Amino acid sequence: MMFSHLGWALPSFEEHSILPSSVGPSSSDPIKREMSLEAIQVPHDLSGFGPNPQYVEEEYDAKAQYEIYGGKKRIDKVLPLIQLGEPLYTEGALANNYNIIGQKNLVSPQFIVSGDLRTAVGYNYDGAKTIGVVATRLNLEADLRLTATERVHALFRPLDQNGLFTDYQFLNNSASGPTQFNNQTNGRPNTLFFEGDIGSIASGVRDKYVDFDLPFAFGLMPMVFQNGIWVDAAFQGAAFSIPHLHSKFFDISNMDITFFGGNSGINTPAINVVNAATGGVSFLAAATFIETQGGYIEAGYGSVIDNTGAGLGYNNMTLAFTKRYGGWLSNSARVIVNSGQDQVPGKNPTASGYLLLLENSLITRLPSTLIPYFNLFYGNGHPQSLARDPGAGGVLKNTGLSFETDGLTGFPKLDDTGNNTYGGAVGVQYLFSLNRQFVAELATVQVNNTTIDHIAKGNQYAFSMRYQHNLNKAWIFRTDSIFAARENLNPVAGIRFEIRRKF
Repeated sequence: MMFSHLGWALPSFEEHSILPSSVGPSSSDPIKREMSLEAIQVPHDLSGFGPNPQYVEEEYDAKAQYEIYGGKKRIDKVLPLIQLGEPLYTEGALANNYNIIGQKNLVSPQFIVSGDLRTAVGYNYDGAKTIGVVATRLNLEADLRLTATERVHALFRPLDQNGLFTDYQFLNNSASGPTQFNNQTNGRPNTLFFEGDIGSIASGVRDKYVDFDLPFAFGLMPMVFQNGIWVDAAFQGAAFSIPHLHSKFFDISNMDITFFGGNSGINTPAINVVNAATGGVSFLAAATFIETQGGYIEAGYGSVIDNTGAGLGYNNMTLAFTKRYGGWLSNSARVIVNSGQDQVPGKNPTASGYLLLLENSLITRLPSTLIPYFNLFYGNGHPQSLARDPGAGGVLKNTGLSFETDGLTGFPKLDDTGNNTYGGAVGVQYLFSLNRQFVAELATVQVNNTTIDHIAKGNQYAFSMRYQHNLNKAWIFRTDSIFAARENLNPVAGIRFEIRRKF
């Protein structure tokens, strides 16, 4: 049999079979089929097929359409206070791109002002006086985006300065009087810096993609390392990073190294500087983040330089490892070591010794919402962070609620210096349906009796609670309370209520 079409012909399978003559149709199937030796013909079963679906016309149900996607729906947006140029929340390709510095690094201008307004009422007893206060704090983040990697950013906090907030004290039983209004308004930026990537800039200028990234920043910039334990400050300086390094031999899946330094605006309890902006302290430092061994390492070194002439410069080193163990424990082990400070005759050192921190949380049957935790610390000497702003709290800030002030009303806390003390906090956090938070905690600070050189005057014990509820996408309600007994000192206590508006 021949099949002809458009002047050419192909032989049929029957005429030119490549299979042995023994392979052929089954006795129940008269049709001859060609197949490989590995294939096995099975009987045809009509019961494996059903009728075509019948679509009954029903009224459209919008709610049922959400269930197709697991009940997910579009999130209500909290829009920025100001947005010019490209909107913050948009779909599709960016609309306004300009070839100013190169086709490979297009300029897409965007200016956004966002932030929050916090207002709190506090009733606090600090061991010497009782103060009832209404305080407010405004955070304005101004972001001028130039390209996908370059921007100018500034933070303004016009209602507070140097850790003091604009407030009204409606109760004050100290000698300063029953009522007092404190005006801390100012127009100075808390941060103002430029950041970008030399690799992206070079790609634009050369009109050819380069094979490296080199992010950098300079100006009055904020730096946070180890969740704010080692560094939590804004200062005049510069930084650059070498990112996404890896090593199969050392089992490093990702590593970056950041070099940074500052020459003014640096605050540290180790060196008393009346005006940090005068450049009384400067430093050079390096930090690294390494993902390895199923966890990650954080390490850093900084050389702190005393420009006041007091001879209090020193070396600051840190090392941390974070990992989950056995599906039941999340642990971070951290150490900060201070050394090399000259001994001033007749004075105790201000940066010496070490601080060991162990942060632990248990993984329960509700791992995202029910989180028991227990955090421990041991401090020897006068351990210090590399740099801390006045409102950032002490080096033990993350140990627990009882070591954390609110950055607004002067909420009382336990001694958070780690100066020749040890202790910790144990508590439980419950997040309900991820829309509320409840935390209850017991905490203690124990004085190391082998030395008399300590800031805490005796052992301290505290019970703290927090409840937080996001009322909607823009408004958050929060309340905190603490009671702490302190050996050789009066107790401290406080309760506060806060409303926060995000924009």
